[in-house]
This record gives sequence, C-alpha cells and structure tokens, in this order.
Amino acid sequence: MLEPLGLGAHAAEVYRAMLKRPDFGVEDLVTSLGWEQDLVRSALDECVRLSLIKPSWDAPGGLRAVSPEIGLQALLARQESEFLERQQRIAEARIEVARFVDEHTAAQQKLRSTVVERLVGIDDIRSRIEEFTQECGTELLTFATGGPQSEASRQASRPLCEDLAKRGVVMRSIYLDSVHNDPATVEHLRWLHLHGDQVRTTASLPSRMLLFDRTHAVLPIDPDASAAGALVLRGAGVIATLGDLFDRVWESAIPFSGGRPQPRDRGEEELTGQEQAVLRLLGEGLTDEVVARKLGVSVRTGRRITAELMGRLGARSRFQAGLRAAQLGWLTGSDTV
Repeated sequence: MLEPLGLGAHAAEVYRAMLKRPDFGVEDLVTSLGWEQDLVRSALDECVRLSLIKPSWDAPGGLRAVSPEIGLQALLARQESEFLERQQRIAEARIEVARFVDEHTAAQQKLRSTVVERLVGIDDIRSRIEEFTQECGTELLTFATGGPQSEASRQASRPLCEDLAKRGVVMRSIYLDSVHNDPATVEHLRWLHLHGDQVRTTASLPSRMLLFDRTHAVLPIDPDASAAGALVLRGAGVIATLGDLFDRVWESAIPFSGGRPQPRDRGEEELTGQEQAVLRLLGEGLTDEVVARKLGVSVRTGRRITAELMGRLGARSRFQAGLRAAQLGWLTGSDTV
C-alpha cells in the first residue's frame, strides 16, 4: 500500500523490520526475513535513497531507521507536492488545448463564412440585408422575383433605397414583366425609379438575388419556400458568376418607363418575351407551378398562356410546341435565364 509513495514491497518489509529492531544489521535482516543477502542490500539501498534509513549516530558504519512520522510523512508530502504540480501542469495544458480548439473553430468558421452563411427567419434575413445595405459602398444589383410585391416588402425596401441613394450607391433592379398586372407594385417601381433605382423588367428570373458591391450575395435557400431561409454567398468565383448572370439578364431586360413595357420589333408570328420564357421553361421539364413562379403569375394564367401557345402552333404536346417554335425561329433571341 506504500507503493504510491515510491516505496516497494521489499523495501517496506526491511523498513518495518528495522523499526522493530533498530539494532539489526544486514546479516540479522537476512536471517529474520529469510531472504538472499543481495535482496536485503537492494531493499536497504532503496530505503536509504528514500531517506527512511540513515547512518547510525551511535554505531559508526551501522544504520538506523527514521521515525515514520518523519520519513513516511516526508514521502507523502513529496508525492502530494508532485501531484499538485502535475495537476497544475494539466490545468495549464487544458487551457492550451482550449486555445487550440478555439483557434481551430474560429479558423473553420472564417473559412466557411467565406463561402456560405445561412440565415433563418424573415427577421434574420431582413436584419442581415440592412447590415449589408449600410456597408454597401458602390453598387447593389437585384433580381426581384415573385411578380407583384407584397406591402411588407415594398415598405421594407423604401428606407434602404433612400439610404443608398443618399450615399451615391448605384442601384439596378430587375423585376418580372408580370408586375405590370399589379398597380400597387407599378407605383412602387415608379417611386424606386424616382429615387435613383434603375429598374428593368424581364419575362422570367432564375431566383431572387441581392448582390452587394459584387462581393457577397443573398439568395433564398429554396426559391419555392422563402420561409426556409436564405444564404449569404461569398468567394470570388461564385460572385463573379452571379455578377455575369445579372449583367446578361440586364442587357436583355426592358427599361421600366412607368407603364407596360413596349415590345421589341418582331414579326407577327414571333413570341413575346413571356411566351418565349414559357416555351423554354416547359422545354426544361418544369411543372406548371414552377413556370408560374418564375413568371410571377398564377398557375391558372401560366396554363392559359401554355394552352394558347399550343393552339397557335397546332401542337398536341408541350415538347411538340417547343420543337415547332424552334423550327419557326420563334425562340430566336429569347433569354436563357
């Protein structure tokens, strides 16, 4: 039981024997314990090393056992001191480990934040957009999907637009042609236009998007479910691609003039931008619901446009309608969003 103090079993027996018979020498211990002399001497050496046995004061060349109140207590105190010191080293090591973990976690979070950040809930999304708007210094590019804009959305965008205009930030926004079906949204676009937002419309858009200073973008996690949250994207490659996409759509979009967009010159048999978008989207195998969402119209309206196109083309299927439209050159110049 004294091994935790560094005292082996043989040394403990020799020490116990010396305490009982202080006059014992090596030969006496050999006889009393029944051990080999080498084992006794080895045990004595261990006791001497631990300061449990010391040279005798009375008999030169002899040995004496140190009182356990002194000898063993000293060993115990030494072990306790070493134990406390080890505890201290472990505590310091724990702090260092925690520092390594924190640094690694921070590095991982920084790495991830350079690529994507997830936002959950309308409050979180709008708060983050407000932060980006305040930090925006040169340009804000917007894809505004959904057709007619809700009252809440219109009210939320106005103070942000005013703030950006005051700071000289260039604003370019692309809405869907279907916004012209909603007087409240048209009035809102007029207000944006008067306050410095360059507004254009197009037949369809891939997704809602806000692109700030071409450094970070905000897009919905699921275009069909805005409540699912949004993603903040960063990184030169991703942002460059989104910027190029915006520029391409912007070039083909129609400038907003306060009324319905004037169609470009086209032959009698050519399609409107909205009709071209319908054929292209149907050709991609999208459902009526998704097509309607991308156009910003009701599913019923989307189906009506599809039926009218198929009738004009004399097509029995959507695939056949797309094929005939392509053969007639009706899809020439259609956007590729």
